[in-house]
Amino acid sequence: MHPATRRAIFRRLQAANPEPTTELEHRTPFELLVAVMLSAHTTDKSVNAATRKLFAVANTPQAICNLGVAGVKPYLKTVGLYNSKAKNLIGLCKQLIERHGGAIPPDRESLEALPGVGRKTASIILNMVFGQSEIAVDTHIFRVANRTGLAPGKTPREVEQGLVANTPEEFKKNAHHWLLLHGRYVCTARLPACPKCIIRDLCEYPHKTPPRARPGPRKASPRTRASLA
Repeated sequence: MHPATRRAIFRRLQAANPEPTTELEHRTPFELLVAVMLSAHTTDKSVNAATRKLFAVANTPQAICNLGVAGVKPYLKTVGLYNSKAKNLIGLCKQLIERHGGAIPPDRESLEALPGVGRKTASIILNMVFGQSEIAVDTHIFRVANRTGLAPGKTPREVEQGLVANTPEEFKKNAHHWLLLHGRYVCTARLPACPKCIIRDLCEYPHKTPPRARPGPRKASPRTRASLA
């Protein structure tokens, strides 16, 4: 993709949504970390349903540790893989307390050492909490980057490297949110909404969804014609 096309894509996404952000509900960096960790293999809606109840009772590492795995599980039942995520959540909180004084570490190595935290979660925290120009790649971003031609790649890491290398610097901070939301609501997996897409003329996807053919005027039946005569 030509650099000018790439820049034009991000300009349009920025114009449509100047201040994009996550749809995961949170009030503190710790709440965001927990929500992102829980969001793997499930929807933001399911996570928000769980964290609204959990954070009302416990929203600090120590408070969640005090609940224990058995105490956390009932709050996470709307979340996929909640048994393993309950264990990871308690492990994450214990490690934050024991190694980081209850604070979120500002470096990738320490973040990825936390139970349940992988590269994608670490990238989101580094971006949103610490202001770094990281671009996390989930299934939506992987799809959009490949379809549009922004950053083709066979793996999420390849796509991430392509986006980091080729996204203009002024757009890197928000690129993750723009591409994720575009993939979630427009460039969907089964039937992308190409006719209403604001970057359709810049996108290099060869199999765009065509506009629906407009139905012509209906012919009146003989009975209807007779009644109008």
